[in-house]
Amino acid sequence: MENSERYAALAKVLPVWFSAHARALPWRQDREPFHVWLSEVMLQQTRVEAVKGYYARILAAVPDLPTLAGADPELLHKLWEGLGYYSRVRNLQKAAQVVLSDHGGVFPRSLQAVRALPGIGDYTAGAICSICYDLPTPAVDGNVLRVVTRLTGDGRCVDEPAVRRDLTAKLAAVYPAQGAGTLTQALMELGATVCVPNGAPKCGECPAADFCTARETGGWERLPVRAKKRARREDKLTVFVLTCDGALALRKRKASGLLAGLWEFPNVPGWLEAQQALDLAAQWGLRPRALEKQVERTHIFTHVQWDMRCFYLSCAERAEGFFWADEAALDGQFALPTAFRMFRPAQKPSD
Repeated sequence: MENSERYAALAKVLPVWFSAHARALPWRQDREPFHVWLSEVMLQQTRVEAVKGYYARILAAVPDLPTLAGADPELLHKLWEGLGYYSRVRNLQKAAQVVLSDHGGVFPRSLQAVRALPGIGDYTAGAICSICYDLPTPAVDGNVLRVVTRLTGDGRCVDEPAVRRDLTAKLAAVYPAQGAGTLTQALMELGATVCVPNGAPKCGECPAADFCTARETGGWERLPVRAKKRARREDKLTVFVLTCDGALALRKRKASGLLAGLWEFPNVPGWLEAQQALDLAAQWGLRPRALEKQVERTHIFTHVQWDMRCFYLSCAERAEGFFWADEAALDGQFALPTAFRMFRPAQKPSD
């Protein structure tokens, strides 16, 4: 069977399979562009089960584009707390503002216009346009790349833009005149639940098993071919959890760079010893009373690893230069990234 025939056969069997095996997910209840867009952005780098609760909570607070466009950025950060990649929620708000200012509040309907919105790439634009508007615009992510490269035995590196464009074009060529959104979702579903990441494919459950190259020849574990990942940079930080009369010291990070504009516990580059930490707290004007605890934890970002040593200090003075917040404010108002939230006194890690 030629690869073009494999693509065509896949497009024929997948919608039927999907109708019987699709998971019931909250963002599949309608084709409202705002809902589809929000879910696709949230699902980047995040498991489906984790997204469900966030999706409901965010929609309850910002149910439509005008509300999102005008929301307090601090509220959006708090709603997003724990999902990571906070630039995604900032871009959601920027894009909502563009829809209101440039498109009369109506989400655009062409691939080019959707792709032009802040924070929306090829994958998200393809998903929105196919699912919401039934356009033949494939949404090609890691799940879909895994399916089609195994289907055809394509050993090219899928991280090369030209290869990804070619695979997208081959899929677009077999998209139906009607039901494009169903095919897009079926491809996603097959890659997420059958031709799975991080494990052997469930070929016995796959509707494409009879014409899949990887199943015929073996070697599924070698596909898709990815570029070699560069080594993560490792940074050491000393973090301070400073308490004074029931309040915690916070700072706001710089407006650019990693975790831009978010709240953090005070920290300095490198690892300090206990006495050095006490001396620095004294220089800050905090009058440290006691070193209550010291823990070490690691947090991994995409391209950098933070090895963190944290000191819990009780202090006699609320020095200037910090914002002092109680636990209730942390719960309801201030978004702490996971890298810092894991040190919160209310959930102190064990030694």
